[in-house]
Amino acid sequence: MSEEQTHRQIGKGWRLALVLGMLAAITFGIGFKLISLYVEEQEFLQNQGDARSLRVIQVPAHRGIITDRNGDPIAVSAPVATVWVDPKMADLNHVSLAKLAQELGTSRTALVKKISAKRGKRFMYLKRQVEPVVADRIRALKVPGIHVERDYKRFYPAGEVASHLVGFTNRDGKGQEGLELSYEKALRAEPGKQLVLKDLLGRTVKHIRSESAAQHGQSLQLTIDMRLQYLAYRELKAAVTAHKADAASLVMLDAKTGEVLAMANYPSYNPNNPADRVSSTIRNRAVTDLFEPGSTMKPMTVAAALMSGKYGMRSVVDTTPGYMRVKGKTIRDHRNYGELDITGIITKSSNVGSAKLALSLEPGTLHHLLQNVGLGTATGIGFPGERSGRLPYLAESQILQRATMSYGYGLSVTPLQLAQAYLPLANDGILSPVSLLHTEKPLPPVRVMPAQVARSVRGMMETVISIKGTGKQASIPGYRVAGKTGTVHKVGNGGYIEDQYISVFAGIAPASDPKVITVVMVDNPRNQEYYGGEVAAPIFSRAVGGTLRLLNVPPDNLIQPDQRVDQQMVQR
Repeated sequence: MSEEQTHRQIGKGWRLALVLGMLAAITFGIGFKLISLYVEEQEFLQNQGDARSLRVIQVPAHRGIITDRNGDPIAVSAPVATVWVDPKMADLNHVSLAKLAQELGTSRTALVKKISAKRGKRFMYLKRQVEPVVADRIRALKVPGIHVERDYKRFYPAGEVASHLVGFTNRDGKGQEGLELSYEKALRAEPGKQLVLKDLLGRTVKHIRSESAAQHGQSLQLTIDMRLQYLAYRELKAAVTAHKADAASLVMLDAKTGEVLAMANYPSYNPNNPADRVSSTIRNRAVTDLFEPGSTMKPMTVAAALMSGKYGMRSVVDTTPGYMRVKGKTIRDHRNYGELDITGIITKSSNVGSAKLALSLEPGTLHHLLQNVGLGTATGIGFPGERSGRLPYLAESQILQRATMSYGYGLSVTPLQLAQAYLPLANDGILSPVSLLHTEKPLPPVRVMPAQVARSVRGMMETVISIKGTGKQASIPGYRVAGKTGTVHKVGNGGYIEDQYISVFAGIAPASDPKVITVVMVDNPRNQEYYGGEVAAPIFSRAVGGTLRLLNVPPDNLIQPDQRVDQQMVQR
């Protein structure tokens, strides 16, 4: 081998060794780095990888269902979807972007502009409460950065019929009015959390584990019977239209248990339509609006007189000459009724007779009874905004106020309070707590008047429905009805308004074995008729008549009301 060949061989060996050495060094460096990353920086790298691919997502939970006493839904959570976008990942040149904009109810240009304005963000709502069918079409477009997630929307099957009672929620599912607000804590749902693996386009690849389970809201069963609620609402709507009234309310209670069977108001609103919610129509007038009960308090005055022991069924009060002066003021009847027995004071609705009864009793007697039947205090049903009314305590020297209170002036009640006050008259002197929620363990009832007094006053109230009484239009064919009419002037900033009235009727049916108590209040009827017997009593007749038939209550009256009253007069 020549010297030149030897040098070439040495050069080749050196270069080969250098290359091999470099490869070895690179391999060693890579291995060292891998070991370093695996041993020393594993936690950091794992966190960085998880931050880019692992996400904690919410698992939707539905709000509690509200049903009536028969299990029919009044408020439910219907499945919908929420469409949102990750602006950083959104493909604004995607071929399906125009179709996406159409599904969202906008234009492609407006959609691109909206997303571009938030390009530096990672989350933005595009549309909430999307119908499932639309959501499926959006999901099928597979536009990068666009996400569709399951959600729930509150829906009210009864619409305006039960809106004042149930209320509504906002877009985030939080109660804003009615029972939705007062029972927010029980109805509220708690979404669950789930750890998932997502790809670069934000699509869920794998469900890793559940972080917390979704907790659905508790369901509420009301005492309301939606059949009766529909019936009550229909009659109120027709009456407000016919009498050109401002508003009307109806409350119906179970005479034995105090459960609210119906609570309706008109005008109303559709809780499914946010645009329909205006301040003048959303309040529940049956528990928030106060009015002077007028002559519907006269049965209480008579009951207080009988309980005092100073009066009996045959006692007579002279109302001649049809008016009386008290502290410079005149209390009048419609005409001179002369001598009236206790029953006649209720039948003829005599203000003079009621006032004379009240002034002959100890000063606190009537106030004590009215307080015992629940006036002046909230009913305790837990409804937001419920008013407690006004029942002033009157000193012995306040003679005029004591006289006017006997026929329902100088105090104020809600329709629900007035219905509650009639419970003892229907239930032989026993007052049951009023309730809106079905419960297996209701609060115990209390006795507030002797059974015989309650039965006697209820019998007197039947004469109001006779042809000789003020409430004959409240009669129900086939059934005995006990009730009382009331007509009072509305109160304004300057006192009583001369030409505006509240028309009221409170009644019990059937009188022989009471099943329901119903109070009807009509605010400011303007179509000539305004007396309680002309405006409110016919509403009672139609609503309660339909109720008794729906509840299969057997008739208890096979003779005409005026004939029965004549028989009662003969017996007395």
